[in-house]
Amino acid sequence: MSFTLPDLPYAYDSLQPYMSKETLEYHHDKHHMAYVTNGNNLLKGAEWEGKALEEIVKGSFGKNAGLFNNAGQHYNHVHFWNWMKPNGGGKIPGALEKAIIDGCGSIDKMKEDFIQAGVTQFGSGWCWLAVQNGKVVITKTANGESPLVHGATPILGCDVWEHSYYIDYRNRRPDYVKAFIENMVNWEYVAKMYDAASK
Repeated sequence: MSFTLPDLPYAYDSLQPYMSKETLEYHHDKHHMAYVTNGNNLLKGAEWEGKALEEIVKGSFGKNAGLFNNAGQHYNHVHFWNWMKPNGGGKIPGALEKAIIDGCGSIDKMKEDFIQAGVTQFGSGWCWLAVQNGKVVITKTANGESPLVHGATPILGCDVWEHSYYIDYRNRRPDYVKAFIENMVNWEYVAKMYDAASK
């Protein structure tokens, strides 16, 4: 199964003022497109050619760094665009809210720890809400890794590579992660991923 760049599920300017049109154009059209192009080139003739994206990500981890980096980032970004929506944030659906409180203590604590994970991820990477052993946990990973390759299922991720926020926030990564978790998250999509991970 070759990789394809998905369309954004909203207009380039619809996440403003939290994420600019310019950031989305560069991030989606240039960075994500590069992962798709490079990933497809590296997939040709590889043992994972024709496999589903999750299988490629898990299978190539620790075995084929080039393919993994591009497939991992493609997987992360396919979901990243859907983890955001115009006028995001707000009320968290019931079952997910309960699971977050069970796993993290409270919604406020989850947000605080999620921001902290994003801020303390040294260099490029991601901060996550994931389901591990039936519990919602907060974690962080370097580069293109996700909870998928560490025995968990991601349900929300925030990209803390500099290209994700530098145009809008310069070096103020804490402000970016806070804006993401407070104002951009599509909690319905997170709830859908939580439901699938909990089955």
